Amino acid sequence: MNALPFVTETRTVWDALAQETRPIALYGMGDGAEKILRVCHARGISVAGIFASDEFVRGHSFAGFPVRTRAQLEEELGDFVAVIAFASSRPEVLARFDELDRTHTTYAPDVPVAEGALFDDAFVQAHSEQLLRAYALLADARSREVFAATVNFKLSGRLHWLRDYTDSRETAFSRYLQPREDEHFVDLGAYNGDTIRELLAYTGGRYASVTALEPDARTFKKLKKYAEQAGLDHVRLLRAGAWSEPGELLFGGKAGRNSALIPVMHSVSHDKHTVTVPVESVDHVLNGAPCTLLKLDVEGAERQALLGARGTIRRWRPRMAVSAYHRSEDLYELPLLLHELCPDVRIGMLHHPYVPAWETNFYVTFG
Repeated sequence: MNALPFVTETRTVWDALAQETRPIALYGMGDGAEKILRVCHARGISVAGIFASDEFVRGHSFAGFPVRTRAQLEEELGDFVAVIAFASSRPEVLARFDELDRTHTTYAPDVPVAEGALFDDAFVQAHSEQLLRAYALLADARSREVFAATVNFKLSGRLHWLRDYTDSRETAFSRYLQPREDEHFVDLGAYNGDTIRELLAYTGGRYASVTALEPDARTFKKLKKYAEQAGLDHVRLLRAGAWSEPGELLFGGKAGRNSALIPVMHSVSHDKHTVTVPVESVDHVLNGAPCTLLKLDVEGAERQALLGARGTIRRWRPRMAVSAYHRSEDLYELPLLLHELCPDVRIGMLHHPYVPAWETNFYVTFG
């Protein structure tokens, strides 16, 4: 655990849970809970129960456990250790997490969004050199603090590492992105147009062009509807994933933010939610056209998407927002790749309100 000088945590969340003598209860259901339960099973960690927010308890079960309210589990188990097993950015839910942290020993384990390696002590030992190099590339003190806090959180699952190092999205716009009225904006992982809305709010609705990629069919319809209703012109919308080159890939997911291209994921069930989608590279789509602002939130395909934009990045040197949280490796691979593409790049890092360490992003500018 001391392979990195900025790591102050002395044991991982998984070691802490394995050493617990009190009952362990998961808070939440869904994909995150399933991933955490798999790790617990593999490491011999016993889970005593599952609870949910009162409004979601309706006499059902999850993973073989009856879903209880917190009060019911407190009566049944007494002093239990709480393990947060779902993600949220909603202020009222984050407040609920903090209140739980005050009354129970509480952890929020980090499990990768796009599958792949678990961020544990073995991972840090194996990649300590790359993590140190990435840390050294960060351009300012706050970014290095956030990087250190992110590593400590991913290892320990303790909420204070996120709580104490959270900045608003407004900070990202004012400090790094600084939108202008003549932006050529490329939005990779455009979702329903939320980032386009955000950008236009800063520019008074003015921009030069928008190019947006979104692979999920249902979400793409929402994106298209938004652009039509907003009367946006000079907008190019593509139902495609972002990748290193044009082609087709399998795409897994039930719509929404956690859908992902299959090569990014180490294991996926090929069910009715798995479809073939086109993928595109930024360089191919733009074909030399300008890009002044680039967003990458592509559910674990950020590295491939950056490679597919390398010509654009080198030519136009856009300011960038790059998600840093989908894969454990993203924390060092992405800054190292950005530096390789453009050695004079300036890389910032911020965490925005979210538990676990989602919405942790690299922000890229040039001297």
